[in-house]
Amino acid sequence: MKVLRDTYLLFLRSVKATWRSPAWVMIGIFQPICYMLLYAPLFNRLTRVPGFPPGNAFQVFTPGVLVMLGLFSATFVGYDLIFELRAGVIERLRVTPVSRMALLLGPVLRDVVNLLAQSLALVLVAWLLGLRASPVGVLLAFGLQFLMGLLMASCSYGLALAIKDVNAMASIIQTFILPVLLLSGIILPMELAPPVIHYIADANPFFYAVEAARALFHGAIGDAAVWHGFAIMALMALLAIFWAARSFRHTT
Repeated sequence: MKVLRDTYLLFLRSVKATWRSPAWVMIGIFQPICYMLLYAPLFNRLTRVPGFPPGNAFQVFTPGVLVMLGLFSATFVGYDLIFELRAGVIERLRVTPVSRMALLLGPVLRDVVNLLAQSLALVLVAWLLGLRASPVGVLLAFGLQFLMGLLMASCSYGLALAIKDVNAMASIIQTFILPVLLLSGIILPMELAPPVIHYIADANPFFYAVEAARALFHGAIGDAAVWHGFAIMALMALLAIFWAARSFRHTT
């Protein structure tokens, strides 16, 4: 009960900090909406290409952009933690009786709520542009997005605690994001890729998240890709939370 109470209090503290500068939430969704407005219409002709996944252009492209939003929106949250470390905020919190797990979970839940709000706005824009998807599948895709938010936010905080340098963290994130983005089928489905690239993509966990989201939007809730995506994201989220919480306990 103490962990839940401390998590709730730190969640409220983080939400209030976000309300003081809500522009960052809007900036985080600007790029995905640009992709939706300017890039998705190009998919209309690709739907007739052999090997293209079933469904219209927005059924295929929107799930990929959702995963991209999860990657970009929750990956950079560690910058705020570095600034708080330098200001001594985290050290002051650590000398209080607050739970070390709550120090992580409070901000992470704030980041997940922001991500889900951005995801809802993105789906609404896609619906206005012509998206037609299974309502149950879309709700389950938000569950997958929840796991992605936990994973990426926890990794970002854990990395921030390990590095404690904004410039070094930016370099590592940019190096990590680009190959993950290209090998997950976010922009173009991996079904259109050469076999060698497809085999490499099989080692990318976010490829399975994209495949799961596309199956859900198509209404194939019982598809094996859905359960593979959920299982992989859930396992990685648990490992990331454990690593980040351990970092909070031992950071100096």
